[in-house]
Amino acid sequence: MATTSLSSLTVAFSSLSFSSHVSSSNKTLYSPWIRHRRTASPLRWNSPTAIASSTTSFPIAAVSGGAAVSAEDFEGVSLEKYVKSRLPGGFAAQRLIGTGRRKCAIARVVLQEGTGKFVINYRDAKEYLQGNPLWLQYIKTPLLTLGFESSYDVFVKAQGGGLSGQAQAISLGIARALLKVSQNHRSPLKKEGLLTRDSRVVERKKVGLKKARKAPQYSKR
Repeated sequence: MATTSLSSLTVAFSSLSFSSHVSSSNKTLYSPWIRHRRTASPLRWNSPTAIASSTTSFPIAAVSGGAAVSAEDFEGVSLEKYVKSRLPGGFAAQRLIGTGRRKCAIARVVLQEGTGKFVINYRDAKEYLQGNPLWLQYIKTPLLTLGFESSYDVFVKAQGGGLSGQAQAISLGIARALLKVSQNHRSPLKKEGLLTRDSRVVERKKVGLKKARKAPQYSKR
């Protein structure tokens, strides 16, 4: 009896075919526990752009299931590798370094001899500051004052605050880093007010008021 039931089970399992449940396409199975990354501008791997990008010098891991990736990610990675190759040991291990602060923003600046490149948080300065001419002028003023706009490459790690505060913090950080090049730079930088830490910050909100000083409208009746 047991032998008959065992043989019948063996025949039943051998008759099952799992090929009908597996797709022949190159797509991964969906799982609710896996979060798939989505980008604003998807780039499919079967497109000509993806095929061209796979020929770059940096290896790109193959993604199954038609996952969407963006070309900006590869540019950021390549620029990050470039910065790390220029700064062995990180920002803190460099010699010409300056720290600038403005409002809630903090900027750590490293100067190296170069051709005038500006890299902020592993991104090009013009792209990071959204092409704003005023903010770009802030970060270039210390080098322009001394005539070093094409003599140094600037690498920045900025955090906190907004882009305006970060740009002014970068300006102070560059000016302080230039002092480590030579103390003779102090006089022209100080004359332009580039070594002064702007301590103005937003006044805090008060209890019972709408803002720091704005009160609700008074109504007599």
